[in-house]
Amino acid sequence: MELIILIGLPAAGKSTFAQQCFAATHEYVSKDRLRNNGRPRRRQARRIDAALQAGRSVVVDNTNATIEERTALICLGQAYGAHIAGYYFPTAAGDALARNRARTGKARVPAVAVYATRKKLIPPGDAEGFDALFAVRILAGGAFEVRRWPEGWADSG
Repeated sequence: MELIILIGLPAAGKSTFAQQCFAATHEYVSKDRLRNNGRPRRRQARRIDAALQAGRSVVVDNTNATIEERTALICLGQAYGAHIAGYYFPTAAGDALARNRARTGKARVPAVAVYATRKKLIPPGDAEGFDALFAVRILAGGAFEVRRWPEGWADSG
């Protein structure tokens, strides 16, 4: 059983990566799908808790920009003995804004959301309690490259 925590700016490629790599094996949880709920963080925790309690792996697709946000998720995963993997998307704000402009409808976020997340984004570290930590980059053609973090790349934000 595994808890995957995606970390990065809006429009960094997290949702596409989750869909391509984990859709068949992990329950998908995102606060974006809980927008009409007054307490999306609490609802998200309940969904993760229920999946882990049932022995199902989970991928959490949010910005997870702060250590506090990630710590809450890591503690939840540890309570069930889940293997906890972080996937960090070290994306420059300009690249995220360019991808965001290509989005349509509800998928497009206000530019201020990218800047606000960039301001509070703290790259993840091993000391947070991850069992494995990776960096993900989008390659030409939309493929993804995954390397161990932080050895693989320096932060490009």
